[in-house]
Amino acid sequence: MLNYAALAADVGISQPTANAWISILRASYVVFLLPPMHRNFNKRMVKSHKLYFYDTGLACQLLGMRTAAELEASPFRGALFENLVVADQLKRQLNRGLPGNLYFWRDNVGHEIDLLLPAGPDRWIPLEIKSGQTVAGDWFDGLRRWTGMAGSFAGNPILVYGGDRPAQGHGVTVHPWRDFLLADDAAGER
Repeated sequence: MLNYAALAADVGISQPTANAWISILRASYVVFLLPPMHRNFNKRMVKSHKLYFYDTGLACQLLGMRTAAELEASPFRGALFENLVVADQLKRQLNRGLPGNLYFWRDNVGHEIDLLLPAGPDRWIPLEIKSGQTVAGDWFDGLRRWTGMAGSFAGNPILVYGGDRPAQGHGVTVHPWRDFLLADDAAGER
């Protein structure tokens, strides 16, 4: 989550300077901001954007990671994996000439959907992204919660994970990350 005030305090600069620096990184296509979905669904919503790198290799370099083993052991592994999938989906949308209208959803108590993909007028596919290689039952909790709240606005939920076996579970299509990133239609069957 991007918090300009916290970023400015951490770096020892003013908030307007932090905002200007992020603007330069965005204009240079180094980072992009993923906006929150503002549809309320009777919950208080987070309004801050999430910051992602277009190139996760650059993010790893800036974090001092040089090898796959360092990435595997890193506490940033999950965030970088999420970054990879979100950035790839944004690039896919833009390369197809589609608007980059991707969102995330998070309420004020921390329930979150990593990515919402457009699936038609006022209909969204919730996508959960997990770096683990074995599917865990609690990975479906956020998807079930969101689809229950969203009702007719929810498309078929998708889970992308770090493993290598496709599956179907809890009404959710489970895609291995490689299959998802290499598919012609990254959102799968809409």
